[in-house]
Amino acid sequence: MKRWTILGLVVIVAIVAITSIVILTAKFEEEQAVRLNIPQGATSESVRDSMRISLGESFGSTVYRLWSLAAGNAAKSHGSYLIEPGMSALTAARRVAGGQQTPVRVTIGTGWRTLDDLTKRLSKKIEASPARIKQAVSAVLANDSTYSSPEQYTAAFVPDTYEFYWTDSPEYVVNKLLQERNKFWNSDRLRKAKKLGLTSVEVTTLASIVEEESNKKDEHPMIARLYMNRLDKGMRLQADPTVKFATGNFGLRRITGKHLKTKSPYNTYLNTGLPPGPIRIPQKSTIDAVLNAPQHDYIYMCAKSDFSGRHDFATTYAQHKRNAKRYVSQLNKRGIR
Repeated sequence: MKRWTILGLVVIVAIVAITSIVILTAKFEEEQAVRLNIPQGATSESVRDSMRISLGESFGSTVYRLWSLAAGNAAKSHGSYLIEPGMSALTAARRVAGGQQTPVRVTIGTGWRTLDDLTKRLSKKIEASPARIKQAVSAVLANDSTYSSPEQYTAAFVPDTYEFYWTDSPEYVVNKLLQERNKFWNSDRLRKAKKLGLTSVEVTTLASIVEEESNKKDEHPMIARLYMNRLDKGMRLQADPTVKFATGNFGLRRITGKHLKTKSPYNTYLNTGLPPGPIRIPQKSTIDAVLNAPQHDYIYMCAKSDFSGRHDFATTYAQHKRNAKRYVSQLNKRGIR
């Protein structure tokens, strides 16, 4: 064999070896982990594109080459994978080729007010549209005697952090969330609710109003009992948060006469009793505050005029009017409309 041919082969072998080393030692150099999602029905070409878009042109292409060499199959790779800083391209490719999904964590928060909030946020964590998730919620809860109407469906979810796979079906996710809710509503809590003359959904609905009224947890039991006192007397709750919910304007800082006239089953200034369902997903601690609310005789409350977020409580309307006058005076003074 001629000398130049041997040298050429050596160069080729060296290039292949160096290229292989570069490929095998390539690492994900971003500062934060990235989710790589391979949707159902993906093709090899769309897997390649997803890798390049999510992981960057260079690293994504390297991962794709290794995935292909590992006999990567788009159907088997359907799923969501967490690619972490420092992870090698080989490890990433093997993870995706083997369908070794990374679970997603879903934290249901108390700022979630409506079923739309729930379904939109869940759709960012699993491979399902908000409409598809809402359909699953309706399908699952319609067969549960605990809930008499769609307005009550948000009572089926309690704030916590849950773990799923991106590919889990909406029905599976809803059922798992419902199981956790049912664990929370144990025999002791159900007994306390029955003693109050309320269902678990009604307790949750009341808790949602209490939580919207005040972010001071130590006030929650007092406010809960106040509203139960009004219910017992056949009085309208006249809870400002229900008016906000009725208007759909959750940023309202001042409730005026115009707002109080909003026609809605949620407006407790116009309707007696509890609204049709929760106006937010309340914390577990707020539900317990309702269940364990201490006895007192207050039936009126008004935000304190010092804007501390706390409330003045009253047993008579005359005292309540004095409290309200101080508060309205401060609203006017601060130009809050």
